[in-house]
Amino acid sequence: MKRLDYYWSSINFVSILLLPLASFFCLISLIRKYLYRLGVLKSYKAPLPVVVIGNITVGGTGKTPLIIELVKQLQVQGRKPGVISRGYGGNAKSWPQVVNEVTSAEKVGDEPQLIFQHTACPLVVGPDRQQDIELLLKKFDCDVILSDDGLQHYALQRDIEIAVVDAQKRFGNGFCLPSGPLRESVSRLQQVDMVLLNGGAEQDMAFTMQATQCVSVGLEKSNSLSLNSFSGKTVHAVAGIGNPDRFFLMLKAHNIKVIPHSFEDHYIYKQSDLNFNDDLPVLMTEKDAIKCMQFTLLNHWSVPVDIKLTKSAQSRIDQIWQNQTWN
Repeated sequence: MKRLDYYWSSINFVSILLLPLASFFCLISLIRKYLYRLGVLKSYKAPLPVVVIGNITVGGTGKTPLIIELVKQLQVQGRKPGVISRGYGGNAKSWPQVVNEVTSAEKVGDEPQLIFQHTACPLVVGPDRQQDIELLLKKFDCDVILSDDGLQHYALQRDIEIAVVDAQKRFGNGFCLPSGPLRESVSRLQQVDMVLLNGGAEQDMAFTMQATQCVSVGLEKSNSLSLNSFSGKTVHAVAGIGNPDRFFLMLKAHNIKVIPHSFEDHYIYKQSDLNFNDDLPVLMTEKDAIKCMQFTLLNHWSVPVDIKLTKSAQSRIDQIWQNQTWN
């Protein structure tokens, strides 16, 4: 566990010491929110319905596979979804950027490139969400916009809010930054249209992430293997995501013996990071693998995940789509 996560997961001397700063952070966040609500700070209203998928905590909660699933559902229904994203980790020299087949994760960020790879939907990234939407609508014919993150970005008006919560970590010690992991108080979840637990039980409004296949990384010709083919074997597991332990636990659930290697979220890999001087297989998240495709590797495998929504979660999502007025 990262040191910061350790302090945020419990009430301890450091978290208590930082409480005055946390109280100030929460106060500023609340004031800022109401200034937008009162119109003192200006916000942008898009001409299409906007669905924000975000969270109230720092770190990954599984938003990216959920967005991929929601985009696919909308496409099956005949809708024309487009996605906007901050493009965190991207090093493009100008913004906004259209994501397509020739852009790279280094340029536009790993998560947007992964979303496009799975959905081929119109996708624009950049720090200014109004500019993102304006470019999206200029370039593409969309009838709904999904915002990857942005729950606290009140400069963008939204029609639907979906919050994702990690079922294991929940809200840590319950304190706001920097004393805890919260960007806003837990009461904020009472105002969203839907709260989804990543890793919740079947009776919850939740989803689980499942993996069955592995795809080779760094070979000219792609190969695939069943994830179960690594059962009983020892592997190096590489994860540069918000919650690496989730990936390691998923592998262990398939009876795979894991040597864990955690990297910072959105980490930019060097080929040497993935060489462990032995013949053991290396399994990595798909989000990490998309940044390593240009490397020459021999026994490295990406582990794509799909999500499975519980019946109550899917029912609520269906209701949200049915209640929406499409342009």
